Amino acid sequence: MRWGALGLWLLTSAVVASPHEHAPPVVLAPGYADLEFTPPAPGSYELPPLGMAADGALLDSSGETVRLHDLLSGKVTVLSFIFTRCSDVNGCPLATFVLRGVQDRVMADPALRDEVRLLSLSFDPTYDSPQVLADYAAHFRKPGFDWRFLTCVNESDLAPVLAAFDQSVQPEIDESGRRVGNFSHILRVFLIDRQRRIRNIYSTSFLHADTVANDIRTLLMEASRVSANQERRGGD
Repeated sequence: MRWGALGLWLLTSAVVASPHEHAPPVVLAPGYADLEFTPPAPGSYELPPLGMAADGALLDSSGETVRLHDLLSGKVTVLSFIFTRCSDVNGCPLATFVLRGVQDRVMADPALRDEVRLLSLSFDPTYDSPQVLADYAAHFRKPGFDWRFLTCVNESDLAPVLAAFDQSVQPEIDESGRRVGNFSHILRVFLIDRQRRIRNIYSTSFLHADTVANDIRTLLMEASRVSANQERRGGD
């Protein structure tokens, strides 16, 4: 298993027990370990479009207003929905852990380096301000890499984006009906091509940096074939 400081930080930040208590065992998602199988070679399979990605008004970690569609243009994009206070080690921490692994694989491959963008979009705009996200990003994003950490001005701007991506998020409340700062949600990470088409949706059980990287390569190989075919037809 590849751990290092990041994996240990994610685990210890998510599981905290009293010195006199035994923490329940944590079954880590496959994305934290080496793959137990050899994935299909890039380009040996297809990723049919699953629909178009939605647009939305967002804020980046510098506080600038951006449109989601602008960030989904020109590069293969991996989009995850997170919130920084998530305590489920197999939830948002897993998504960020895997995206960091994708970042490493992309940076190590010159053919990918300028073709991929990662987006981490918070669904907790009340707490996850641009400054909070900037501090959070500093732990994961390598200098010069195209990984954007995003939020919304408010929940009104966020709601249509979540609905369009079918991202279920429910604030948890206490006995008095007040929010406690946590959310119940289903982890979904989206692979989106240069034409803003969703090409894969990863759940907890299937989210792994190696398979995401292979899917990215598959989309880029497909785009190269399409471009070559168009050039040949244009020359006829």
